[in-house]
Amino acid sequence: MTKTPSLPIRFAILGAGRMGAEHGLALVSLPDVQVVAVADPIEDAALRLAQLTRAARTYADPHDAIHDPQVQAVIIVTPTGTHAALIEAAANAGKAIFCEKPVATDLAETERVMKIVQERGVPFQIGFNRRYDAAYLQAKERILAGEVGQIEQFSATGRDPAPPPLEYLKGSGGVFLDQSIHDLDAARFLVGEVREVIAVGTVKVDRAIGEIGDVDTTSVILMFENGAQGVVQNSRRAVYGYDVRTEVFGSGGKLVMDATPRTALMRYGENVSMDHFYFFMDRFKDAYRAEIAAFVRALSEGRPPTPGPHDALESLRLALACTRSLKEGRAVRVQDVQVEPQGVGG
Repeated sequence: MTKTPSLPIRFAILGAGRMGAEHGLALVSLPDVQVVAVADPIEDAALRLAQLTRAARTYADPHDAIHDPQVQAVIIVTPTGTHAALIEAAANAGKAIFCEKPVATDLAETERVMKIVQERGVPFQIGFNRRYDAAYLQAKERILAGEVGQIEQFSATGRDPAPPPLEYLKGSGGVFLDQSIHDLDAARFLVGEVREVIAVGTVKVDRAIGEIGDVDTTSVILMFENGAQGVVQNSRRAVYGYDVRTEVFGSGGKLVMDATPRTALMRYGENVSMDHFYFFMDRFKDAYRAEIAAFVRALSEGRPPTPGPHDALESLRLALACTRSLKEGRAVRVQDVQVEPQGVGG
């Protein structure tokens, strides 16, 4: 049973970038929540977010915020390479943890840190925000209610308007861990575990992405444990803006989570136009708020948050299976992606 913290639940935000601000605004909009500290090595950024969230203290080192005796829970939105160490420190300090994906870019470190989280018994939630988007939530409910019958096919498309900076991509773990993982987690959430994958990828957008050993245009075939089939396609470029859509097809019909217009208005003239979301943070703004609200609600009710350690580990394993399939040019069984004995302990 998860220990229920005293109210108000006192948070530290680790990382004062755009996601730190997004989650900070979500926190201050909730009752029985207080942001008491912000940590970021860039002083001006930390001070701006502290002012926005009415936090009393700022720290340059996130470990200092974790060990602040007033802090009961942390929101980790620091660079990917720092996540595992901060999760470990927070778990050892007995603090509840919300962390943006991924925990780490390798399975051994993720498995090691998630084991510490579970041994310490601290609440943990990984940031797969689509699970809290209204359309995806309703789709899950309708699937469980049997409205689509036996699921036979799944498809997902995710295209960003433009690639992230090259320096970011160098530490991202590759396109499957950084971009595709959201669609892969949606596949697990809506359909179930994946047995096997076949991945292909090329460089169509930016030659520099290929020079760092990554690709920017990918397609993945999924074979689910329950017999369903799936396809996930991703691209780092969509000139018209952020493009995300998902479909679940079954013996009783289908559910479609389509590209959502910013406003429910389309103009018809010589050309047809609509107000299209250009960036993922705009498209999923409500989902970001909802996932933080769900995390706080789970803490206040003494329930384990979701998605938790299992989803952090298994969605990473699936993304790594796609990476291996691309590199080796063959189908890969997801459960064959395991920690090598010498990797245990990190």
